[in-house]
Formats: sequence, C-alpha cells, structure tokens
Amino acid sequence: MTERLADVSARIDGIRQLGAVVNAMKGIAAARARTARAEIEAIDSYTATIAAAMSSVLGPAGLTSPTDPTGGQADARTGLLVFCAEQGFAGAFSERVLDSIDDDLSATSLFLVGTRGLSIATARGLAPVWSAPMSSHTPGIPKLADGVAKAIFRALDEGRFERMDMIHAGWEAGQSQIVRTVLLPIDLSDLPPPEATRPLTQLSTDALINSLSGDYLHAQVCKAALHAFAAENEARMEAMSAASSQITRELAEFEATLRRVRQEAITAEIIELGTGAATARDAR
Repeated sequence: MTERLADVSARIDGIRQLGAVVNAMKGIAAARARTARAEIEAIDSYTATIAAAMSSVLGPAGLTSPTDPTGGQADARTGLLVFCAEQGFAGAFSERVLDSIDDDLSATSLFLVGTRGLSIATARGLAPVWSAPMSSHTPGIPKLADGVAKAIFRALDEGRFERMDMIHAGWEAGQSQIVRTVLLPIDLSDLPPPEATRPLTQLSTDALINSLSGDYLHAQVCKAALHAFAAENEARMEAMSAASSQITRELAEFEATLRRVRQEAITAEIIELGTGAATARDAR
C-alpha cells in the first residue's frame, strides 16, 4: 500500500511539472502572437505605401495593361512559396497547410519555410527545391524575406516557373484559415488608383518600377510570414489550452485516487492495530 501511495504521489508531481511547462509554452505563444498581430498593421501600411508609389509612377496607362497573373498561359509553370510551422506542439497546423496544396504538387516548384513543416513534407515524400527555417522572433522576418526573395529571383532566372503563388495560414474566429495569393507576376489590378499628378522622378520609369517591385515583393513576403508566425503561435496556444485542460482533469483524477489510497492505508493500519490489540488480549 505504501508503494502504491508513493507511485500515485510521484505521478501527481510529474503531472504538475508538465502543467507548468505547458502553461509556460502557452504564455510564450500568446506573447509572440500578440507581437505579430501588432506588427502586421505596420507592414500593411508599408505595403500600401509602396503600392501607391508604383501606381503613381505607372499612371493610368500603365495600370490598364494586361494583368493576367498567368501571363496568358493556361499551363504556365507555377512555383509555390509555402509557410509552415517552425516548431511542434501546434496541432495539425503544418498538415492543414500542406493538405491545401496536394493537387498542385505534380508540376510545381516548392519553396518551403518552417523546419517542422519541412519534416512533415519530407515524410510525405515531398522534396522542396528550397527551404529555410521560420524566424523564431518577428525582428528576424525581414532577413527571412531577403532570403526568400533571393531564392525566388534565382529560380526565376533558371526558368523553374513563370508564376509564383504564396500559401500561408491566417487565424480567424479561433481557427486557422488557409490563404493563397499570387506573388509573381504582380497583379496591377491590386494597386490603388494613381494620383491625378504624376510625381517628378530622376530615374527612368523602368528602373524605378523594378526597384519598387522588389520592395513590394519583399513587403508581401514579410506580411505573409507575419500572418503565418501569428497563426502558428495561435495554433500552439490552442493546443496548449487543450493540453492544460487534459492535465487538469488527470490531476483531479489522481488526487482523488491519492485520497482513496490514503484512506485505504489508514483503514488497513487501524485494522492491523485493532487485530494486534485483540491478539494481545487473547494471549493474556
């Protein structure tokens, strides 16, 4: 009985330690998600500023040019930039993102961000042409976007694709939503209407648009990475909340078991003492 009591006590201590770890992970995820959500507003403003500049430089004539994202080719080769989870304990976050591109993988150049997502993709037999870990903190996302942009332009020069789509998870109404957008070619219909007066520029229109296009792509990648970063941590919070609830239930069950085992031990000891006393009286 004493051994069983010690086992139950040790089990309760283990569950409490696990609960402390889960709560710590939940708190870290909450802080990271909150930071990312705040910074999404800043990158939205930055992206809108670049889009307005491109629109002003192009003018009405430039914005009326064909904007078919496939370049008029129905069978244009496509690249996919996919953002998955960097770490585990986020439920089926990466699995849902990868499930959304199952139909595209037969003729696609896959660019994948996220170490955990890469592990799952490899287990599924996928071989990305390029991959990188997701930044563990939001200040590292611009550097990540630099690496993504270089990889995309290098693959574009190699003729791997004519169109690049970007897939990431967002978080809405307490669950992840898969978002897919066209990254390249830039869809001019997404740009705001130009201002009435075209700004004076010292660079040629082509040089200026090429520079702004690179900044616009970088901003779009940063925006997607921030959304994915926030969604991953929201998913981790959800998973840790579920784990915390399970731990609370198990702890309650083991504490009830501990009380019952203690009561049984006390009862057994009383019976043993009573039996010993009766035996001693009989012996006299």
